[in-house]
Amino acid sequence: MTTHFQVPGKDIIAALPLFPSLGLADIVLPASAEQIEFALAELKAQPYLGFDTESKPTFRKGEVSDGPHLVQFATPNKAYLFQTHNPLAQTAIAELLHTPQIAKLGFGLSNDTSQLKQKFGIHPQNLVDLDRNFRQLGYKNSVGAKSAIAILFQQRFAKSKSISTSNWSLPRLSERQVIYAGNDAYAAIRVFLALQAGLHPKPKVANADE
Repeated sequence: MTTHFQVPGKDIIAALPLFPSLGLADIVLPASAEQIEFALAELKAQPYLGFDTESKPTFRKGEVSDGPHLVQFATPNKAYLFQTHNPLAQTAIAELLHTPQIAKLGFGLSNDTSQLKQKFGIHPQNLVDLDRNFRQLGYKNSVGAKSAIAILFQQRFAKSKSISTSNWSLPRLSERQVIYAGNDAYAAIRVFLALQAGLHPKPKVANADE
């Protein structure tokens, strides 16, 4: 008999206390050669990094995205956002993603990786899609960042649809975009570290399959 666990519903998540996200002071957008070199050194010193990308959305039928326009990496206490229109940032992104010693952690990474390969010829190494970890724990349905935070911390991870579908190709991002993007990567590493520490409260059991 295989036991499956239920992913918390929207109403349950909405009633939870807010997850303590990173603020602007803990999110860095390196642009100059010196800033990018410093950020790269900080990130390469980590064994694990939260990882995500953002792209300008497409709204017309047949329109193809030319993203990603932003690539995010996070340590357990800080996030770094690299804008891909900057050639120096592209080089740093490639170096981090090509380093097999660093695990890059995220949710639903297949689209992110296909865009990186198509646009920059980057073939990421040592990616960890956290949804697979939850499937191994017995969750039949897909688990994203919001569900994972609710399961592990009993907290609500705030994600704004209006921000997620905003223009990520802008040379100057808004504060709300910066906070959204930084915390997407930050949530991933927080979830991974919680799983590593064995934090997994008893979930609601769904119907079991014979």
